[in-house]
Amino acid sequence: MSSTSTASLVDVELESGKPPRLRAEATGDAPAWAAERRDALRAVVAEHGSVLVRGLGLRDAAETGAVFSKLATGLMTEREAFAPREAYSDGVYSSSKWPPNQPMCMHHELSYTLEFPGLMMFACLSAPPEGGATAVADSPTVLDALPTELTERFEREGWLLTRSYNDEIGASVAEAFGTEDRGAVERYCRANAISFEWQPDGGLRTRQRRSAVVRHPVTGRRCWFNQIAFLNEWTMAPEVHEYLVDVYGADGLPFNTRFGNGDPIGEDVVQLLNSVYEANTVREPWQAGDLMIVDNVRTAHSREPFEGPREVLVAMADPVRLDDCSPTVEVTAR
Repeated sequence: MSSTSTASLVDVELESGKPPRLRAEATGDAPAWAAERRDALRAVVAEHGSVLVRGLGLRDAAETGAVFSKLATGLMTEREAFAPREAYSDGVYSSSKWPPNQPMCMHHELSYTLEFPGLMMFACLSAPPEGGATAVADSPTVLDALPTELTERFEREGWLLTRSYNDEIGASVAEAFGTEDRGAVERYCRANAISFEWQPDGGLRTRQRRSAVVRHPVTGRRCWFNQIAFLNEWTMAPEVHEYLVDVYGADGLPFNTRFGNGDPIGEDVVQLLNSVYEANTVREPWQAGDLMIVDNVRTAHSREPFEGPREVLVAMADPVRLDDCSPTVEVTAR
């Protein structure tokens, strides 16, 4: 099935279980192709929440960065990363360094920050022989599918992210905040409603409360917008969870999520969230040269386990402030 309602320059393929796709004819000048179709591609994303462009033939970081820049209104520098990335150039990153055999469950990028990407862009330079798809799920649909009692609690209380920074697991303080200077880190935390406590060993622990449901800044649609399941302890593989608790203690996990009032989120709730996501997930295996554009507020994304080499570049673009998304809880450090 095809749709040309969004724009005359692109022909979108719609198929059940897969993200919207369009085929590009590689001209050898991907940035020029993207520039000519910028408005049409953005219209497709506005209508459908995401689009996978196949046939563009992206080959390296420089070309990919040029395409990202043509499509975005502005590329962002990542702050508060949960896992390290390699920076190729300003605003162009590797995918998060995460064990290939462990899934990165559905989430909205940087949904715990006060300013987050409105647009995510992914480019596949090397596709793994097995797995590794960047799957997507429509967040208003997920919200409607969740039990009303649960979503109403999260709307009232928000969600709490706790982090314990160390140099072994996840992003370090320097990788997350862009500096090792304690004063600069503390100023950032105060400016962004993050409570913090330095540990005797030099580590840092933080807590921040955010809204779990927001309204899309353009359409006003209510979206399930958070990383509650992905960064929760019960999403970890049991052996990983057991190891981390043994090494760091239950209160010292690299990251964890709670209800906004501080109550623990049970394993049953996390399993429910992930099962609803899975029921509403669409996926398409990467092919080398592919480009994917995702509305980060409307559409959650994941990274599935994989085997073999995989190189996917990422850009965060078109910054959106939480204040412009009708948050349901007051932003406070707790």
